[in-house]
Amino acid sequence: MHSLRGRAKPLVVTGALVLGTALTGLVPGSASASSHREAPLIAADPGADNTDVYAFVSPDNPDTVTVVANWFGLQEPNGGPNFYPWPTDAHFDINFDNDGDAKPDLTYRWTFETDDRRDGKTFLYNNGPVTSLDDPNLLFRQNYKLEVWDYEGRNKTVVRKGRVAPSDVGPASMPDFRTLRDQAITKFPGGGLSYVGPADDPFFLELRVFDFLYGGKLQEVGQDTLRGYNVNTIVLQVPKKELALKGDANRNPVVGVWSDTERRSLRLSPGQAKPEGPYVQVSRLGNPLVNEVVSSNDLKDAFNGLTPDKDGTVKPLLDRVTNPEVPRLIESIYGVKAPATPRNDLVEIFLTGITTKAGGPIKADLNSQLNNADVQAKRFVPSEMLRLNMSIAPAAQPKRLGVLDGDLQGFPNGRRLTDDVVDIELQALEGAAQTGKIVDALAAGDKVDANDVPFDTKFPYVALPHDSAVNSQTTSANVAPSANVTGDSSFGPAIAGAAGALGLIGGGAWMWRRRQSRPRHSAVS
Repeated sequence: MHSLRGRAKPLVVTGALVLGTALTGLVPGSASASSHREAPLIAADPGADNTDVYAFVSPDNPDTVTVVANWFGLQEPNGGPNFYPWPTDAHFDINFDNDGDAKPDLTYRWTFETDDRRDGKTFLYNNGPVTSLDDPNLLFRQNYKLEVWDYEGRNKTVVRKGRVAPSDVGPASMPDFRTLRDQAITKFPGGGLSYVGPADDPFFLELRVFDFLYGGKLQEVGQDTLRGYNVNTIVLQVPKKELALKGDANRNPVVGVWSDTERRSLRLSPGQAKPEGPYVQVSRLGNPLVNEVVSSNDLKDAFNGLTPDKDGTVKPLLDRVTNPEVPRLIESIYGVKAPATPRNDLVEIFLTGITTKAGGPIKADLNSQLNNADVQAKRFVPSEMLRLNMSIAPAAQPKRLGVLDGDLQGFPNGRRLTDDVVDIELQALEGAAQTGKIVDALAAGDKVDANDVPFDTKFPYVALPHDSAVNSQTTSANVAPSANVTGDSSFGPAIAGAAGALGLIGGGAWMWRRRQSRPRHSAVS
C-alpha cells in the first residue's frame, strides 16, 4: 500500500527556504516569475513545473477552502498544434498538513489519460467549432482520475473520469470557452469541486527586478510581465472539516498547503518515450518565489526533490534565511538600511507560521499549526509551506497588501488571487513585520498592483485563458480592472495603494476556541 508519510521521494541536499517567499524575486537569477522555470532540470520539463499555489477561504462558500495550483507557465496562447497537454506519466498533488509534522495528512492526486481521436489523419486539435466537451469536432481530449490519500497511506478514488477543459485554440474554434470551462467543473463526494484546464496566469508582477532591481532608480516598473500568458490549472474546493485535524476546524483551524509533481523516468527511442521505474518528486511549491531567490543554482534541482520535513536539515540555506542577501543588495543600490540579523521574523513568517509559541519576534498568533488545540508541539517541524488559518472569514473588501494592511485573510495567511505578493514580500524582507511600519522608500513597489484581467467571483475563480497572441495584448497591466467578470463580490479587485493600519503586527494573540475532542477525521473512508 502506498504511504504518503513514507513516500520515496529523493532526499537531496537542499535547504529550508522559506524566506524565499519574502525574497520575492529581488535577486538576479534564472527565474521568469514566481516558480516559472526556476531550476535547470524543471525548466526543460514545463508540463511538470509547479508555478504558483493559492489557498483561501472560499468567498462565496465560506465553509470551504479553495486551492488553486498552477503548472506549465508562460504559455503563449497560439502554441499549436500540440498546445499544452497534461503529462500522462506524472502525479499532480495538492498536499495538506494539519498537525505540523511537515508530512501530508491528506493528498489530493490527479493523474491524466489522453483520448486522441486524430488517428494520424490530421494535425488539427479540432476540425470545426467546439461547443461542448462532447463535441465530435474536439479531436484531442484528456480525462483525469482524482484520488485522496490519507496520512496512513489509504486511498480512495473520488473522480474516476473527470473531463479536462481543452486548450483555448481561439474564437473560431471555441466561440464560447466559458461554457467549456464550466462543463469541466466536477463535483465529488463530500461536497468537493474540481476544475482542471487552462486559465489566465493569475500571478502579476514586474520582472525588471533582474536589471539591477528595476533599473537602479525604480524606473523600470509598471509592466505586468505575465500579461497575456496562460497556465494549466487545477482548482480544488473542499469543506474545512475535511482538512482540519480531527475534523474540527474550530479547534484546529490552521493547515499547511503545498503542491508537487512526481515523474517516472523516460526510456527514449526514435519517436517514442516510454515511462518506467518508480515515481520521484521533480517539482514542489508552497510559498511563491522560494526556489528562485534562496537556493543557489547548484541546489535548485535538489530543492525540487526535497520534502518539507527535510527543509531544516541544510544549514547553508537556513543561513540565507536568517542573514538574507537581498536587504544588503537593496541597501547598496537604494540606501535603505538593511534590518539587523539574525532575521528570526522571516523564519517565523515562512518556516513556522506566525505564532507566539515559536519564540519569534512577532507577538501574534495567526497561521501556525502550533496554534491548533490538538497539535503536539514536540512533533512540530519547521518547514516551508503556505499556511492558512481557516477561521478567518473572507474580507468584504480585500486589501492587496494583506496582513501588512490589517487584512488578516490575506498573504502570508494563505494567498488570494488578488494578493500583491511581490510588494508584500518586499516590505516583509525590509522589516515591516518587525517595526509595524511600511518602508516608505519602497512603498510603491513594482507598480503592478492587480492582474491584467479580473478574476471570477465563483468557482473556479481564475480568469478565462487568453486566446490571442501575447505580442498583440494592449491592456495596461498596472490599472486595476473596474469590475469582476461575473459581478460584485468580496473577491473583487484588490485595493490599490500602500497600506495603512498594520493590524496583525502590533497586535495581540488569537484565542482558539477549545471544544471537546472528536476522533481523528479522515476524508478517506
